[in-house]
Amino acid sequence: MNDGVRVARAARDDVPKILELANWAALNTVANLATEPELLTRWMSAWEEQESHYPWLVARRGEELLGFAKAQPHKPRGAYAFTADVSIYIRPDAHGQRVGTRLYASLIPLLRAQGFMTLIAGITSPNPASERLHAAAGFRLCGTFHRAGWKNGRWHDVGYWDMQLHDDAFVPRSLRRVDEVSRDIMP
Repeated sequence: MNDGVRVARAARDDVPKILELANWAALNTVANLATEPELLTRWMSAWEEQESHYPWLVARRGEELLGFAKAQPHKPRGAYAFTADVSIYIRPDAHGQRVGTRLYASLIPLLRAQGFMTLIAGITSPNPASERLHAAAGFRLCGTFHRAGWKNGRWHDVGYWDMQLHDDAFVPRSLRRVDEVSRDIMP
């Protein structure tokens, strides 16, 4: 597909635009269950702490940021080390242009090559577009937390979707850093 969209690892300078997109979703939708804008200092800290082991990717057309996808730790206990939570946000005027598909086409192979086993995505229900994206990428609905979030004067369910990156015979080793595997996977 030659539409000028390219996916790359996020740089520190991308974090304000990434947060702008996440905050837009928080203020205008229930796809992001934050009830007020999140702070740049918090996102910068998360990027600095996580980006070497958890990929943050951006999709651009020219200099325009169209969307982002990122991974983060699922839970802090040691046995969860090979599980990552994933998030993806696409600018509203870029919906339907396969930007999310392109982001996941890079993010998922990176996480597999790093040695992760399970990916988990939370989707506020209903969100048919996000549900289709995740199903097409290989995620499956594994459970729903009912009335998990209160926003805009009502309760919202959150569906949890998972993806297994390896078969049951997979024996985890230490996770590889993003820069160790990104050269082989991303142009």
